[in-house]
Amino acid sequence: MTPASSNTSTDAARRLEPLTPDALRAVLDDALVHENEQTGALAQLTFSGPAAYGPDRPDWTVGPFEPDPALTFTLEGQWSDPDGIGWTSSSLYNPSMVEHDGTLHLFYRASPVKESLGSRIGHATLDLTAPGASWVDDPANPVVRPTDDLELLGTEDPKVYRAEGRWWLFYNGVHPITEEARAAFPSTGYPVGAVGCEMMLAVSDDLVTWQRLGPIAPPEQTRLWAKGAVVPRDEHGEAVRLGGEYLMFVSEGFDGVLHVGRSDDMRTWAFEPVDYLDLSSVGGHLHEVAAAIVTGDGHLVLDVFHDVDGRFAASQALYDVARPFEQLALTPGGSLSWGGLSRVDGRWTFAQGWDAPPGRRELFVYREAAGPTRAS
Repeated sequence: MTPASSNTSTDAARRLEPLTPDALRAVLDDALVHENEQTGALAQLTFSGPAAYGPDRPDWTVGPFEPDPALTFTLEGQWSDPDGIGWTSSSLYNPSMVEHDGTLHLFYRASPVKESLGSRIGHATLDLTAPGASWVDDPANPVVRPTDDLELLGTEDPKVYRAEGRWWLFYNGVHPITEEARAAFPSTGYPVGAVGCEMMLAVSDDLVTWQRLGPIAPPEQTRLWAKGAVVPRDEHGEAVRLGGEYLMFVSEGFDGVLHVGRSDDMRTWAFEPVDYLDLSSVGGHLHEVAAAIVTGDGHLVLDVFHDVDGRFAASQALYDVARPFEQLALTPGGSLSWGGLSRVDGRWTFAQGWDAPPGRRELFVYREAAGPTRAS
């Protein structure tokens, strides 16, 4: 396997636009006028509420969910701007949440405008052992911001896992694509426009200080777009070895071919094509695998974002942990939690900010609901 850090040896061949203060300022200016009616109208319970699952959902599904207002996170004020470009945020979404030693840790994407480029990653904590405690935003925020040419257009969608006694933060680094790079790494099966995306990695021993390790896959494979970094995770946020190794389900990019990554240490990854998902029973087009949930009963559940007749939808696919690429079933409904799910007080839990009112930087926490009667 190739160490993540050594993948930077191919960066010269990408002929990337350099990250400079002027370039960052231009990205911010573009982000502030971003509009996308389709993604801007995303509503969580459309995918995750009882109606999305239906009355006859099978007993292996995770969910449905309902909001828990007591756990809502609200960001007040603006972070300091280390780059000095006037960066501000108006929307929070696509977070990853894990519990450690009685504290909830929330890593979230903060954007100038909802679903815009120019994002940064923040961190907040909630002490579950102190009744009535409130979320505390990390004074060091942003904990991850663009510092590499591969991140010029933003750092997005954190995914946090515990493994090997450490914490691993995978995120998307977004960058512009030059014509030279497009010629060097053509992607006929997955057309890539002006924007490229890489799976980036950072590691920490304390969830506070992060060492950036760079991209985890070479452009010869990703063809300038790789998004996901979905690793099977248990109810405690621990990455789970399946078949003696860590797996990563990648569903966007790689020239339009589903890939699985394999690793023995979470740092170095080797990727190969694996056709692990079949949506033919519901039709439509796959957008992204959002999460991989090991439920503790021998089941692996993939939470999937797709569309049906042009309308966004969520489904869950069932696998046996001993055969993680052989799909056993597919059913409607899902969390679409890009950062994974954990059990908090015995209930599957995740956070998302899609339903925040315009201009309100809020993340709502969703808990597993009782829901309708399950099918056998």
